Amino acid sequence: MILDANLGWYEILMKIVIPFVATFVIAGLIGLERQNVGKAAGISSHILVAMGAAGIAILQRLMYEHEIALQLSGIAVDPQGQRIIAQVVTGIGFVGAGVIIKDQTNVVKGITTAATIWSTAMIGLIFGSGYLILGAILGLFLVVFIAMRDFSRGFHPFFPHHSRGDVDVEDHH
Repeated sequence: MILDANLGWYEILMKIVIPFVATFVIAGLIGLERQNVGKAAGISSHILVAMGAAGIAILQRLMYEHEIALQLSGIAVDPQGQRIIAQVVTGIGFVGAGVIIKDQTNVVKGITTAATIWSTAMIGLIFGSGYLILGAILGLFLVVFIAMRDFSRGFHPFFPHHSRGDVDVEDHH
């Protein structure tokens, strides 16, 4: 069952698209500042984590509204099923932490990879919860963002490339 298929265009715009656009802009500006002052987590990390978090917040709101509508129609609902989302969010954070390392020169690497792991897990939660429109819009935002970033760095994101030596292309390059 597609749980967000009943949303009209206005609701999609107000509940999904505008929050994603606002999140993207604000996270991008904050990430730009962090990147420009030389921090390891820059634009990409901030946008990926913020967009994944926005997706989960929107999912939670849509699920709540759906459960209220079911209750008002006389159908008993157990909202405890949403608690699993919090456990997945926390668990994926630990997985992402496993890819962040500090090399011999004290350069932190892997933050953007950790952010992409976390964001894709959030997209999986959204799709798996039955919110296909929300998941598709979030996924489209992130794929376009990552592709544009990679193209601007001079490589095609959908074909394998070789990094310069052992250097990983992260936010701070």
